[in-house]
Amino acid sequence: MCSFSPVKMALHGADDSSFRREGLTPLSWAAKGGHEAVVEMLLARDDVNANAPNALGQTPLFIAAWEGHEGVVKMLVGRGDVNPNTANSFGQTPLWVAAEWSHDGALKVLLERNDVNPNTRVVDGVAPLHIAAYDGHEEVVKMLLERDDTDINTLTNYGETPLFLAADRGYEGVVKAILSRADANPNSVNHDGETPLCRAAKNGYERVVKALLERLDVDPKIPNIMGQTPILAAANEGHEGVLMHLLLQADINPNTPGPCGQTPLFIAAEQGHNAAVQRLLERADVNPNTRNGYNATPLFIAAYEGHRWCVEMLLERSDTDPNARVDDGKTPLCVAAWFGREDVVEMLLEHQDINPNLADKSGRTPLFEASCCRHEGVVSMLLGRADVNPNAVDNCGQSPLLEAAMFGEEGIVKILLEHEGVDPNIAEDHGRTPLFEAAWGGHEGVVKMLLERVDVNTDMADLSGETAVSGALRNGHHAIVKLLSQRKNSIPRSDGHKPTMLSSEPSDSDEHPSKRICRF
Repeated sequence: MCSFSPVKMALHGADDSSFRREGLTPLSWAAKGGHEAVVEMLLARDDVNANAPNALGQTPLFIAAWEGHEGVVKMLVGRGDVNPNTANSFGQTPLWVAAEWSHDGALKVLLERNDVNPNTRVVDGVAPLHIAAYDGHEEVVKMLLERDDTDINTLTNYGETPLFLAADRGYEGVVKAILSRADANPNSVNHDGETPLCRAAKNGYERVVKALLERLDVDPKIPNIMGQTPILAAANEGHEGVLMHLLLQADINPNTPGPCGQTPLFIAAEQGHNAAVQRLLERADVNPNTRNGYNATPLFIAAYEGHRWCVEMLLERSDTDPNARVDDGKTPLCVAAWFGREDVVEMLLEHQDINPNLADKSGRTPLFEASCCRHEGVVSMLLGRADVNPNAVDNCGQSPLLEAAMFGEEGIVKILLEHEGVDPNIAEDHGRTPLFEAAWGGHEGVVKMLLERVDVNTDMADLSGETAVSGALRNGHHAIVKLLSQRKNSIPRSDGHKPTMLSSEPSDSDEHPSKRICRF
């Protein structure tokens, strides 16, 4: 016999309602402890209420089911006056908690009562089958499914079926158990429009995906509310094994884009999922040149993100276009040069069809981008190509050398000047040369490097008549003025006039440079 006093007093004729401890009657305490003999004695009394709940609405049967005391549950369920569907204050019934805690014995006893409702739901719409599937209780799921009145497609408040919850958590056994029922709907979507297959593909559960695809009525093309299909979800997460199963489906087009025009290959390349990219490229019908909403190809986005292995695999496909441009005209090489991705630039330059001089809509070539972004290694790589034009100018007439000189990038200027094909006198649209920009900006080191070239014209003036020396003088760069004044120019001016030097003392007939209109 149980030793605590409320039970003793109840058995000796005391009113059990006056001896509740923590809201529990003696019967509830006995049920909680699994004391079958005590429960039997209490139930033999006419004045014991077998359905008396505690403060949380938990009846003795509920408590016994929660604790998994099969014998106590059997005794209580065998009484005609015990209501097996009484829920606690959260809407949980004895069957619900038995399913939650996987108390198989208690659950089996409860399910033998024909009046037990297997579909009662708590406040968020979760039924016993939901919680069992969510927790991966395979045997519990099977027992619940043996009842013909169990709603296999019941929905939570978020639109989730038991199958969805099992797929979401990767419980293969539970998924297979549910799919064994012909009335299970494998294409039901939650509030985000996701099917069980889409969620399993997203989470990378290969065996679950395989089990779902074995159902002939599964639609593998249903997108979620964001337009993401199972194959797009798998590509985004890099689940190569899931992709393998999906690509075996005859009704899946691997080139079907999502809402932003991104194909599975594009997404995998963007994320740098090497195995997924390789798996997709093994398919001969996968198009490596599909474009997203900005006209970017998988190669472009891989170069942009710096995923060298993805770039290499894409370039191994003979049908990949290495020069495909996006909306602003940039090529994969251009964007790789811009970010200074030397390994990607090297691979692109090795491709036989690459055009290293393609400019974007601003007229900027890969060499220009690398120069203005101070990527010396990339500049050297590009200049190592005999077909690279070192003098290509942008839409404002600026050459790579001028851009580097303007910002005092000595390392870039040095590399460019070492190239015999570089013209140091190319002026931009306002007539300003690299020397002009370096002198005006006070970049003494760049000025010195430029002056080492015998073909540098020190007297070229811009459209307002300013020269390198006048600009240096105006801005107080006296060391540069001295350097320029010491240099006697032998290069004829473009206007045919003889070059002149700025004297240290201007004559009465010459306007002092400081009185001229400032270029800024």
